[in-house]
Amino acid sequence: MALLIGMVLDQQIPLEKAFRGPLDLSRRLGSPLDPASIAAMDPDRLAAIFSKAPSLHRYPSSMAARVQALCATIVDDYGGDAAEVWRGAPDANELLTRIKALPGFGDQKAKIFVALLGKQLGVTPPQWREVSAPFGEEGSTRSVADIVDKASLDQVRNFKQAMKAAHAAERATDGATATRAKTQKATKASKAGKNTRAPKATKAAATRVRADRGR
Repeated sequence: MALLIGMVLDQQIPLEKAFRGPLDLSRRLGSPLDPASIAAMDPDRLAAIFSKAPSLHRYPSSMAARVQALCATIVDDYGGDAAEVWRGAPDANELLTRIKALPGFGDQKAKIFVALLGKQLGVTPPQWREVSAPFGEEGSTRSVADIVDKASLDQVRNFKQAMKAAHAAERATDGATATRAKTQKATKASKAGKNTRAPKATKAAATRVRADRGR
């Protein structure tokens, strides 16, 4: 349960804070992380626990609701045993489907979680690397699935920073290209407008000449 909650919290905050969150939550609750108890809590009380300084997340109220929804799903679908999410999956595709259905897990986060299960917890149904690609690749340093110590943490963090820089450069290039395209379009429109007006002016002049000759 702690692992699932940590994955849910791993969004827009440092991953160390996210994965420390379940321990901090347990201490604030004064008991182990029991999905049935959390699911049955008053939502406002749970939100207040998340919001107490220092807050457990950058968005404590919304994350409290998401964690509570996660716990309710574990209770309703897996009998309150979080490990049944992966323990009972017959194959890798079903495992990915189960994880994607959990509150707080999108497609990418679900793939990372499958990779984490395979690389660190020995949950390796056939094709697990393929369904979790690219995060399941052997020797990769893409995500929390690859973190086992300080050195690997630094490698993953460097990879993420490099990816962010590459995306920023790509957006800047796309923006510059779009600006040039707009400028070229405006220039062509301006030229077309001048060319369109010129024949009208010539026709008007010719009309005046004919009128003068008629006089």
